Amino acid sequence: MERRVDPRLLTLATLGVLGGVHCGSPTEAPDPPGGGLDYELSFETFATEVQPVLDAAGCSAGGDCHGGGIRGSYRLSPIEEKNLELDFEETKLQVYPFDLDQSPLLRKPLAETAGGTRHEYQPFSDVDDPRYRVLSDWVHGGTYR
Repeated sequence: MERRVDPRLLTLATLGVLGGVHCGSPTEAPDPPGGGLDYELSFETFATEVQPVLDAAGCSAGGDCHGGGIRGSYRLSPIEEKNLELDFEETKLQVYPFDLDQSPLLRKPLAETAGGTRHEYQPFSDVDDPRYRVLSDWVHGGTYR
């Protein structure tokens, strides 16, 4: 069954729109949406605790693994030319503030049998590895601002 709109209603609606009929006074435009809260991680802890774990685990720009090449987007500086600021900024991108436990920084280096995700190199066999705990503590120690 086809429903038809009364043409008188369409005319009234059109007149209301074109005739400038308003429901109230104009209001200020709302502020544009923000990006939510920022998740801040400690550079000092990264430099003194996290970076040494990454280096010891072989996570650097050696070969094409983390050199920003074709293998992925987690680019790190080479050990012989360490750039802590670059490594810090790149490593922060591997942390999911909306789901810390699923952050690539925690899932990719962890063995799949311990809940990690597929990755060519998994230096941590379980979440109790003291070096893994350093990464996890740093990720969970951030603050929302």
